[in-house]
Amino acid sequence: MREPCIVVSTLGPNVGAGQDFVRRFGLRFLNRNSSGLGSASPGRYPARMSSANSLPFQVAASLKNAAAQLKETKVLVGFDGFVDNILHVVKSRESASKYTRMERMTEFSEKIAEAAGLSANMEMVVQMRKLGGNGPIMANALGAFGNAVTYIGNLGAPAINPVFAEFAAAAKVHSIAEPGVTDAIEFDDGKLMFGKHETLREVNWANLIKHVPEKPLVKIFSQSQFIALVNWTMLTQMKGIFQKIASVIAPQLKGPKRILFFDLADPAKRSSEDIREVLKQITKFEKHFRVVLGLNLRESYQCGEVLGIRQPEENHAAVTAHALRLQEMLDIDTVVIHPTHFAAAANAHGATFVEGPFTPKPKITTGAGDHFNAGFCTGLILGLDLEQSLQMGVATSGYYVRNAKSPKVADLTKFLKTL
Repeated sequence: MREPCIVVSTLGPNVGAGQDFVRRFGLRFLNRNSSGLGSASPGRYPARMSSANSLPFQVAASLKNAAAQLKETKVLVGFDGFVDNILHVVKSRESASKYTRMERMTEFSEKIAEAAGLSANMEMVVQMRKLGGNGPIMANALGAFGNAVTYIGNLGAPAINPVFAEFAAAAKVHSIAEPGVTDAIEFDDGKLMFGKHETLREVNWANLIKHVPEKPLVKIFSQSQFIALVNWTMLTQMKGIFQKIASVIAPQLKGPKRILFFDLADPAKRSSEDIREVLKQITKFEKHFRVVLGLNLRESYQCGEVLGIRQPEENHAAVTAHALRLQEMLDIDTVVIHPTHFAAAANAHGATFVEGPFTPKPKITTGAGDHFNAGFCTGLILGLDLEQSLQMGVATSGYYVRNAKSPKVADLTKFLKTL
């Protein structure tokens, strides 16, 4: 087994976290130089560490010619699709047009608790109705950067649902069923998502091949430099789809390994055995692809639990070590974990973390993780190193929650220079 290495990407309080990292985990730090990941020095800090602000500027500079490169990059994403209703809960109403919203989830939970054994009438106001689902949101963000997107999923049948009209005009889409519906109640400190999933049962191999036969499907995979398979949790027949991709599609692919990204999407309601089985499937894909597993913090705990890894503390050093341990146990190319305030990742060269541009007053939070994934993976597509790709991820998510829209390359470049 390789000796693990850690890149520390920021100064300030994280230096203490890094020192604690060495003491607790016996890890070596990896010296980072201008060419990327360099040699390691045991038991001490790197000779040179990125300053708090240099990394965003480095990534902004790396994006100078990115638009032209991404325009030539074909990506494939699948297979879910939702109509998202973004809602606020009314705390008090002053007039027909003016109200005060509940800002904290505890306010909502307390109102529900007070109504136990009685009843309650709570008003919700629709802030927007938008395309939803991990796949369409991530694909839309990838498309905003300029990637040539092909999407397969349930976007409406027989006609595309109007909420996906703009997306369908910008990407090549193959819809195989009606979309699900999600009511996302947003608060400043989180969100509650209530889904209606009946149509997701139609996302299965037989229906997929009915709409996109094997030969054209192999061609789509073959032409794609990047592939994302997301929302395993809600798509209960993904096991069969994964099996067919591994046995039917993957052996027919030629050339360099393509990046294959997985997002399990909150597997808490799936059994431990199901999670253990899908992780085994994901590991097997490494034979044909460069496999990347994307997790939020809670998902990383759930995956760690079924693999026998103790839940880490919620700090930079421990989460980075957790990413490294998951990557080693799964034996895949990359594991990335994105808590709210930062992100960490590990690959065969080592591990690193990057601070995120956290905002306490987001315009939108639904889809923030999908935008992180799109930014991080776009960094990988562009050939950026692990630390720079993490910066791409947190900046993309940060821009999205502040502006309620996906950034273009020019938007992200400008935003990075403010960090």
